[in-house]
Amino acid sequence: MGWTRKDILHMEDLKPSEIQIIINTAKPMKEILSRAVKKLPTFRGRSVYNLFFESSTRTRTSFETAAKILGADTTSLAVAQSSVNKGESLLDTVRTLQAMKPDLVVIRHSSSGAAHFLAKELKAGVINAGDGQHEHPTQALLDLYTMQEHLGSVEGKKILLVGDILHSRVARSNVWALKALGAEVVLVGPPTLLTPEIKSWGVKTTYHLDEELAGADVIMALRLQLERQKAGLLPSLREYSQLYGITAERVQRTGKKTLIMHPGPVNRGVEIESSIVNSTQSVIEEQVTNGVAVRMAIMYLLLGGGTNHVVD
Repeated sequence: MGWTRKDILHMEDLKPSEIQIIINTAKPMKEILSRAVKKLPTFRGRSVYNLFFESSTRTRTSFETAAKILGADTTSLAVAQSSVNKGESLLDTVRTLQAMKPDLVVIRHSSSGAAHFLAKELKAGVINAGDGQHEHPTQALLDLYTMQEHLGSVEGKKILLVGDILHSRVARSNVWALKALGAEVVLVGPPTLLTPEIKSWGVKTTYHLDEELAGADVIMALRLQLERQKAGLLPSLREYSQLYGITAERVQRTGKKTLIMHPGPVNRGVEIESSIVNSTQSVIEEQVTNGVAVRMAIMYLLLGGGTNHVVD
C-alpha cells in the first residue's frame, strides 16, 4: 500500500520502513535546495498553517521555507497577538482553524499531547513541531538523515546523546528513531538530568562521558536550557562544561572521525567547545539544511505526493 498516515505526531510508532521512506523522499528534496530557482508548483493552492505557541526561529523558519518551496500558501499564527492570549482555548483555536479549511497544520506547543489533540479534531494533516517534553519527530528525522548521509546505515553505530536528557524532546525522539534502525544509543548526563526512570527507554544510560567516548560514531550534544542551572539542577555551568562539554581532546579520544551534532542553538563553551562547532567533523550547519529537505519530504507525503512509495 502507499503512504497512508495523515499526521506525523511521534517517532515511537513509526515503522522502520516508514522512517526510511521519509529519508529517501528527502534526498531529491535536498537536490532542489541547490537549484538556482527553489520553487515548485507541486502544492500550488494548498494551505499550510504554522501554529507556534512557543518561541522558535529555526524550526518555524524551516517549516515555512519547506512549504513555500513546495508551492503551498503558508500562514503563521503570531500567538502573542492571537486570541489565545485573550483566553481562547486550544479547542476553540482548532475549531476556528477547521473553518479555514487548511490542508496541513504544523504545531509547537508547551503541553505534551497538544499535537495529538489537534490531529484528533482536525481533518487536516498535523505535524508535531515539538510538544512539551514529549517529542520532536522532525528533528529526529533530520538528525537521522544527516547521520545516514555520512555513515550510511546507522545499524550497529554508537551514538552518544549528551546533556539534558530529562527535559529533551529531541532526545526522546532520537532514541525511538535510532533504536528502530538498530543503532547503539548511549544517554549521558548528570544525575539530576538523567533520572532513573529514563532507563525504561531501553538504552544504556551513564553519568560518565569519558568512559563512553571510545568508538563513538556520533556525539550529539543537547541544548542545556540555562534556567536548569538557576533551578538548582546544576551546580554551575563551568562544572557542567568540565564534565560533559564536547572538547577537541574528548573528540580525539573517540579514535574515529566522529560526527559532532547539535539541534541548536548552541551554547558555545558550555555544551561544545567553539573550535569543535567550527571543525570539519561538525555537521551542525548541515542539520539546518537537511531540516528543510526532511520537512519538505514530510509535507510531500502527507499532502498526497507519496502514493508511489510502498510501506512494508
